[in-house]
Amino acid sequence: MTMRYELLAQRILEGAAVRFPKKEIITRVGEGTHRYTYADLLTRTARLGNALRELGVGVGDRVGTFAWNNYRHLEAYFAPATIGAVTHTINIRLAADDMAYIINHAGDKVLLIDPDLAPLIEAIADRLTNVRHFIIMGEPDEVGTTLPNAVSYETLLAAASPEFRPEDVDEYSTMGLCYTSATTGLPKAVAYSHRAVYLHSMAAAMTDMFALSERDRVMAVVPMFHANCWGMPYVCTLIGANQIMPGVRPDPRVICELVEQEGVTLSAGVPTIWIAVLDYLERSGIEYDMSSLRQIVSGGSAVPLAILQAYRDRLGVEVTHAYGMTEAAPLISVNRRRSWLDELSEQEQLELCAKQGTVAPGIETKLVDENGQEAEWDGEQRGELWFRGPWIANEYIDDERSGETFVDGWYHSGDIASIDRDGYIQIVDRVKDMVKSGGEWISSVDLESEIMAHPDVLEAAVIAVPHPQWQERPLACVVARAETSGPLTKDAILEFIQPKFARWWLPDDVVFIDEIPKTSVGKFDKKVLRERFESRA
Repeated sequence: MTMRYELLAQRILEGAAVRFPKKEIITRVGEGTHRYTYADLLTRTARLGNALRELGVGVGDRVGTFAWNNYRHLEAYFAPATIGAVTHTINIRLAADDMAYIINHAGDKVLLIDPDLAPLIEAIADRLTNVRHFIIMGEPDEVGTTLPNAVSYETLLAAASPEFRPEDVDEYSTMGLCYTSATTGLPKAVAYSHRAVYLHSMAAAMTDMFALSERDRVMAVVPMFHANCWGMPYVCTLIGANQIMPGVRPDPRVICELVEQEGVTLSAGVPTIWIAVLDYLERSGIEYDMSSLRQIVSGGSAVPLAILQAYRDRLGVEVTHAYGMTEAAPLISVNRRRSWLDELSEQEQLELCAKQGTVAPGIETKLVDENGQEAEWDGEQRGELWFRGPWIANEYIDDERSGETFVDGWYHSGDIASIDRDGYIQIVDRVKDMVKSGGEWISSVDLESEIMAHPDVLEAAVIAVPHPQWQERPLACVVARAETSGPLTKDAILEFIQPKFARWWLPDDVVFIDEIPKTSVGKFDKKVLRERFESRA
């Protein structure tokens, strides 16, 4: 028998402060940087945990974060967990209705908010039923807000005890909460246990996964409010890597400057980021020193082969595909070339890089066809990906949709893929016609429902069309009623649905057609529409 040792988030934090006290967390602040060490992180996290206790936050309570990638947000990743509470990262890009829903559904007791984002919460404050305290993540002079009971983050920390007093909790207790966009309906809540986050961090750091070590200087461009920042804050803290945080609204210039100034060795983000960076480098003509950058991890959607080749040829940098989802905390697979594939030609190696990789140790996979039978791993047969493992969720919190997604101990991903004989996954389709723009999901069904609420619209179908920057964008195909109050235009449609959605959800274009094709059972046949408009970028 081995010693019982609870795998807790506070152990990740304590370990970093003890083993790597001099390693740094660097955050872009304006045109400068804020720098401190893992030893400082432990002290400030202790203060935040004690301050939350003073506000009445206890075991199981939810603490929402509404912030960019910065050192205070990192403190909020750990502090609630150390007192037995739960960190709920809130996507700042959600529509107001969804934002209010998830804050209420989660039961957030406290919200930690970056100063420049406070107006978004002010707009829905009267709809929040559980929030008792609003903490503005800045200095005392940055609290200017109409939110009730608002207090400065730094004022709270200054008055709190620096004594680190972690709560004794079970490793299976919840420490994190993220919401994932649903294909239809409201967002779904996914809970992460201490154990899941710890094991996920250990696996992600492995050589055949993200290949991270204490020597790395990691910049996560993927937002800390999205899918647990791909676990990067926990992984880096576990192994003592320096963390470079791009701060408020990072753009390609900021990313390039930080790589050069801070010697970033690995960066992670969605493909649209890396397409934009490449475009900026070409247009600006500025010669940045990117020689420290050995690897870019890209996930959310497939990276075009041309982009993979461009980074290799122009910067000497490998773009590594990773695949995951909120329900997997989120890592499932990473594309590393196996030793027996070294003999592939250069073109074959490039094509291999375009796949989503092989699953992480500890994750089991099934490929299940439409008849419920396991499909062969031959690179040709297709099926839905099913997963199970120690950091895979087993339900959505308080949501009846769990029954159709988590079945007999397996998570049904909804992604259609093939797997080759070497175990490499390649996503080939999207279930239920979701549009994935810039690594984020857009529900075509929700858009259709709102468009068809227009009195002059008879039918509407929304499909994904290719986009050079965002990978995919929604195109609305609309059939007007025979008798209308006036000419039906693109602007009229977009103006009608605009109040219901975040701006980036709105279709880029609206086409008017005579009839939407139907399947044999009367459903909209989007396959036919996609073929018809595939060249309409």
